[in-house]
Amino acid sequence: MPSEIKKLIAENRRARFDYIIEEVIEAGIILVGTEVKSLREGQGNIAESYAIIENQELILINSTIPIYSPASQFNHLPTRPRKLLVKRNEISRLWNLTQRKGRTLIPLKMYFDINGRVKIQIGTATGKDNKDKRDSVKKRDWQRDKARLMRERG
Repeated sequence: MPSEIKKLIAENRRARFDYIIEEVIEAGIILVGTEVKSLREGQGNIAESYAIIENQELILINSTIPIYSPASQFNHLPTRPRKLLVKRNEISRLWNLTQRKGRTLIPLKMYFDINGRVKIQIGTATGKDNKDKRDSVKKRDWQRDKARLMRERG
């Protein structure tokens, strides 16, 4: 069960538009000190990132945490692969899910939980085709128009 969000760091808004999210899990993430300081300043990007399972470990690829300038020479690499903390049986279940055609692991949100730990929500996803994307846009526009009509009519 996902813990409560204390402070949102980054959100992948495009993920729900480009993919059909089937299941969401919460994972911890292994970071070095300068990465945490950079995230506390509200920097971080997971828009182009994805997760893979390699050697029985879940790894976040292509997420960007900018360098922390006061740390000078003791800084981290901004786009290094980061290990995600998930139980072994959860990893094997995700492995089985991603072996099906067209499934991938997409990060949805990165945030600090109540205890101040950085957590990331990972979703198992299947890519949408253009028809599904048009339907999503149509549904979103209708919801916006319906809300505007309800406000005008009181």
